[in-house]
Amino acid sequence: MSGTVEKLTKKDFTSDQDVRWCPGCGDYAILSQVQKVFPELGIPKENIVVVSGIGCSSRFPYYMNTYGFHSIHGRAPAVASGVKLSNPDLSVWVITGDGDAMSIGGNHFIHVLRRNIDMNILLFNNRIYGLTKGQYSPTSEIGKITKSTPLGSLDYPFNPSALAFGASGTFIARTIDRELKHMGNIVKEAEKHKGTSFVEIYQNCNIFNDGAFSNLTDKNIKSDNLLVVEENMPMIFGKENDRGIIQLGSKYSINDILVHNPYDKNIGLLLSEMTYDENLPVPIGIFYKEDKATYNDMMDQQIQNSKSSKIDIQSLIEGPNSWEVK
Repeated sequence: MSGTVEKLTKKDFTSDQDVRWCPGCGDYAILSQVQKVFPELGIPKENIVVVSGIGCSSRFPYYMNTYGFHSIHGRAPAVASGVKLSNPDLSVWVITGDGDAMSIGGNHFIHVLRRNIDMNILLFNNRIYGLTKGQYSPTSEIGKITKSTPLGSLDYPFNPSALAFGASGTFIARTIDRELKHMGNIVKEAEKHKGTSFVEIYQNCNIFNDGAFSNLTDKNIKSDNLLVVEENMPMIFGKENDRGIIQLGSKYSINDILVHNPYDKNIGLLLSEMTYDENLPVPIGIFYKEDKATYNDMMDQQIQNSKSSKIDIQSLIEGPNSWEVK
């Protein structure tokens, strides 16, 4: 491949397929922003693969003019792992939803994070099953009334970012479908990260769960409910930027507010746990990132080591615990 990369545009990443999401769905905004950002990554489109599972979000590969797989429910991380490990030069993106990743795909989700395979996961979280017409999902709030929980859900919801921490994720972030510039920057940072990057995207389902995140998107009130965290910046919010976890005023100043350090796991854990607390703002941004050896690099090193050592295949087959029966 030559050293120069053809200058691409959003149109180059737009396929000829009709987009078949419900009118007004938040998925449109996410798709549009990804198509806009990908040309800025400097990656030839033939080196990009988009892998999805099953769900509304999983139609994504059809609408991207790249290589892609519409795979099995919850198993996109497994397919993506095979793609990346067999061709490490590819930029691999997993598109999933809260049902696809947190329910049937939960096991695949946590293990791809702990392995730290070099890929990117975008999880569209609308806190509902949209494709199957409105049942509660693993991220629906307790008491959620749906077709499958007419008296209210009794399940405590999964917190995707906290789950990612529990699985030793090395890049954990969150954004919102309405915050287009913020979303674009997060996608760019995810691609830069070497390892598994996980981005949760709050996404409105205007048919089956409309307004689930209205407190974070309504321009009249969002500033009082949304905490945008940035590296080396004090974590403040509010219309006048006068609120932190403590109220700024005569007793406290901005110098007393905690400054965000995305390399500090304790701060990242704190931010992830603020998700369902009604008394605290909801954070978006990069919660945590760390430099850690990837599965890809360790696998390559293991292969190289095995090539330089003399291994007797028969001894491997027999192993240390085999015996002959006469």
